[in-house]
Amino acid sequence: MAQSTLDSMPGASTGTVVVTEPLNFWGGKRVKPREEKNAEPVFEPATGRVLCQMVPCGAEEVDEAIQSAYAAYQKWSKMSGMERARVMLEAARIMRERREKIAKLEAINNGKTITEALVNIDISWKIIEYYAGLAGTLAGQHIQLPGGAFAYSRREPLGVCVGIGAWNFPFVIATMKSAPALACGNAIVYKPSPMAPVTAVILAEIYKEAGVPDGLFCVVQGGAETGSLLCHHPKVAKVSFTGSVPTGKKVMEMSAKSVKQVTLELGGKSPLIIFKDCELENAVKGALMANFLTQGQVCCNGTRVFVQREIMPQFLEEVVKRTKAIPVGDPLLGSTRMGPLISKPQLEKVLGFVSQAKKEGARVLCGGDPFVPSDPKLKGGYFMSPCVLDNCRDDMTCVKEEIFGPVMSVLPFDTEEEVIQRANNTTFGLASGVFTRDISRAHRVAASMEAGTCFINNYNNNPMELPFGGYKMSGFGRENGQVTIEYYSQLKTVVVEMGDVESLF
Repeated sequence: MAQSTLDSMPGASTGTVVVTEPLNFWGGKRVKPREEKNAEPVFEPATGRVLCQMVPCGAEEVDEAIQSAYAAYQKWSKMSGMERARVMLEAARIMRERREKIAKLEAINNGKTITEALVNIDISWKIIEYYAGLAGTLAGQHIQLPGGAFAYSRREPLGVCVGIGAWNFPFVIATMKSAPALACGNAIVYKPSPMAPVTAVILAEIYKEAGVPDGLFCVVQGGAETGSLLCHHPKVAKVSFTGSVPTGKKVMEMSAKSVKQVTLELGGKSPLIIFKDCELENAVKGALMANFLTQGQVCCNGTRVFVQREIMPQFLEEVVKRTKAIPVGDPLLGSTRMGPLISKPQLEKVLGFVSQAKKEGARVLCGGDPFVPSDPKLKGGYFMSPCVLDNCRDDMTCVKEEIFGPVMSVLPFDTEEEVIQRANNTTFGLASGVFTRDISRAHRVAASMEAGTCFINNYNNNPMELPFGGYKMSGFGRENGQVTIEYYSQLKTVVVEMGDVESLF
């Protein structure tokens, strides 16, 4: 039972937790892998030690989970929106009650700080409450037709949906995909990232305890092969994927073979534009929030920081001073503001980007090196010092490619027209930001950005009430907000004739 894992959390510390329970969940319970072969170690990022083993689900297990979800869907979809809402609100209540325990396990599995993990769990229960509130409002239209005839539309669920999550926000993404799906009357089979597989099953148990039919939220573990089985399964109606552009393309291609609906939330290389008339203190804080949350492993981060030339010296001085002061270390300490990256390969990849930037002429103003905390138990962790790069050009690798680590690239600009053109000169389009006191300029720039979100005088503020998603190669479809209901439901038109049929034959 997951409760035993959660019950151990209050006394747990970094380097002490071992997860032994099965990580799959369908039919209302945890399910042991049929075979232990192909098991992959899951590492605790802060120590480098093995946290648990992840055994990928094969074809039979995937089918079993989907059949379980389909049976639950048959019951759940017949309930009224208000009945579904009551169950979802109970899930949110349970989550609130256990927030500290869930957050601790999330921080251990993912490496983000306990401070951020607590915020993530609070976001999660709020997402469920938000969609519970919408569940009872789902409705169609009534249209009067000539001669007393009429028509109406019904908003109906899709069926069994698949969610494929990323490792940077394991619990939030599982909630973000499941809450609107459940509100609309669907079932969902969720595959977390193989690097952060531990907390999705906790969500499954919370939904079960709240009263959903057994099988309504299933968890299957695995990597690319398991994902492929999910995308190809004939009983799956929709796939919602969060991850990289190359994998997103594959998901879209596989889902297209049976014309499944798809939502893709992919990568980004988002611009943050700081004008000379900004409130500099807020702009510096915004740039730090845009680059260093979750060790910089955030898809919508504003990693291309364009600063108007006149204020570049003051900006760099302040942002470097504050970046150097970020406490890096044990993610479970309340004073830590940056934990380890998710894995050793990810750490090496990010450090490689910094090395490449130096070769191409960028200047490292601070950080960009492996970091070894003083605590001996953290010696094997995947830590690095947060990095600020100056002397960057638009054609550099560090400016064009998504790094997914704590690396801020700062670029000078002169005019509004110039920076808009440069900011949009990317294949990505997930987010953007602007700091200025000029309200007209702020809205002008926001309208000009080729991105799904534009933050004005703030960054990475993504409330669940607002749609989130990308332009261009950052994907399509939306998560969060009322509009997401449309991506987890379909419309049926019913035409009613009240008189005699007029026929040409």
